[in-house]
Amino acid sequence: MQAVSQSPGNRTEAEIRTDLAAAYRLVALFGWDDLVFTHISARIPGPDHHFLINPYGHLFHEISASSLVKIDLEGNVIEPTSHMVNAAGFTIHSAVHAAREDVECVIHLHTVAGTAVSCLETGLAPIHQSAMLLNSQLAYHDYEGVALNHDERPRLVADLGESNIMILRNHGTLTTGRSVAEAFTYMYFLERSCAIQVAAQSSGKVRYPAGQVQNVVDEQSKSLGGVAAERLVWPALLRLADERSPGFRN
Repeated sequence: MQAVSQSPGNRTEAEIRTDLAAAYRLVALFGWDDLVFTHISARIPGPDHHFLINPYGHLFHEISASSLVKIDLEGNVIEPTSHMVNAAGFTIHSAVHAAREDVECVIHLHTVAGTAVSCLETGLAPIHQSAMLLNSQLAYHDYEGVALNHDERPRLVADLGESNIMILRNHGTLTTGRSVAEAFTYMYFLERSCAIQVAAQSSGKVRYPAGQVQNVVDEQSKSLGGVAAERLVWPALLRLADERSPGFRN
């Protein structure tokens, strides 16, 4: 999938806050949350690389646009708040936001299926369509312990490179996007791909598609990404969030 959406600087902070709060609510609705752990961040417009992240200690279904915490690349809180920030979340997200000018949103999860695949030697196997659509953008980063060491940041961003999709080995999943919509859509396909793989591998001997098919799917995947995510997927997901988890816009 190729990123084709607008840069972070073309959207207002209010718009980004609303989308980010919706993403937290949707993660909870899809059962991807991990109590108060894992995190989603979004960079706001401006030269300072300030970004928004969840108030540590809040469940994802509680998060609203106004409760998000604004911090800088050093972890300093920019606006007064009574909330704290997850230190591990800061390490991972600040690394990506500092290195990737094209990225508005970073999503990191610890789902059962995503973490299971992160523990497999093969990683995400190209055994079905969804996985093959992601294959050309998929990166990996080796586990170095709980992400509290800022010295890990250069290695993480080097492994990510220009990719939008990463499996953190023995840890979980990560996606980025030029919008919250794009990052969330990538994460949906990544998590679904992991769940399909776990189901297939637990059911019997896996059949791999013919080798040349991956090249065909790589080419086809170039038409997917930002436009589809923002114009088709995200409006539908916002309607779902409004219906099932109202209040995120507050």
